[in-house]
Amino acid sequence: MPRTHAPADPPARALKARHRRSRLRTVAFMSPWLIGFSVFFAYPLLSTVYFSFTSYDGFRPPVFNGLANWSYVFTDYPLFWPAMRNTLWLVLVMVSCRVVFGLGVGLLITRIRTGAGIFRTLFYLPYLAPPVAATLAFVFLLNPGTGPVNTVLESLGLPAPGWFTDADWSKPALTALALWGVGDLMVIFMAALLDVPREQYEAAELDGAGGWARFRHITLPNISPIILFAVVTGVIQAMQYYTQPLVAGKAAAGVIGGSGQQFEPGYPDKSTLTLPQVVYNVGFQRFDYGTACVVALVLFALSMAFTALLMRRRGGLIGAGT
Repeated sequence: MPRTHAPADPPARALKARHRRSRLRTVAFMSPWLIGFSVFFAYPLLSTVYFSFTSYDGFRPPVFNGLANWSYVFTDYPLFWPAMRNTLWLVLVMVSCRVVFGLGVGLLITRIRTGAGIFRTLFYLPYLAPPVAATLAFVFLLNPGTGPVNTVLESLGLPAPGWFTDADWSKPALTALALWGVGDLMVIFMAALLDVPREQYEAAELDGAGGWARFRHITLPNISPIILFAVVTGVIQAMQYYTQPLVAGKAAAGVIGGSGQQFEPGYPDKSTLTLPQVVYNVGFQRFDYGTACVVALVLFALSMAFTALLMRRRGGLIGAGT
């Protein structure tokens, strides 16, 4: 006589149905994020990977060409390696200077007893300036021939650099521009510094700890997560650095807009060239989308590598002052 299976226990069926409804409810709540992730990240990323192995100009259907684009970028394209070096320089130097300077300004403002609001406003206002206007203003101020900065330096008997017209000084000039607009980091660090428990400082003072010891063993451990946040976001911003170096190069070269004008980015001598500029120049000016996708993927991989390295080292950063 064949054996028959007993029907599932009603409580078990109800439990499975409840779990199914819970999963569907979770998916429903996550659906806006899932849709946004799929449409605005996953699909563009996969498309970029696909187009990097094709010859595609945006008008005709893409034609698979294997590793030709990758070989061209790493061996034959003359702008890639200068842009890579400049981008890495900005990540290592400009981001470090911004974090240190922003932390220093934040420490200074939190110790001011009179007029702190005025100083906060003065330091934060440059951050609100439009990037193009701020860059043009800096090009004017640092003009080697007529700029007031070099005029003052020459009157003091100090050397007057070429700034945006000198390949050795163009990136330091961009760093100075970035430090001028450090108000965003100042506000973040001020909020973190004001949140450090005062009793820890008082206990350290009773133990005879000096200013540097209090900063190293109390301030730094308490605000280290904020420092990590500032470094990670700064690296991502430096990897996307496009407007300021392009405008500075154009203004220093005397090329300000105008239809029909051809301008090779990176003036002077490719010193202000960055990877985002290369992506735009190759993809939207030369209509070589396959090569542009290769550079974009390199930029994405660098951003992920820097972020992963910083996140892996967060324990060391947090414990650096302890």
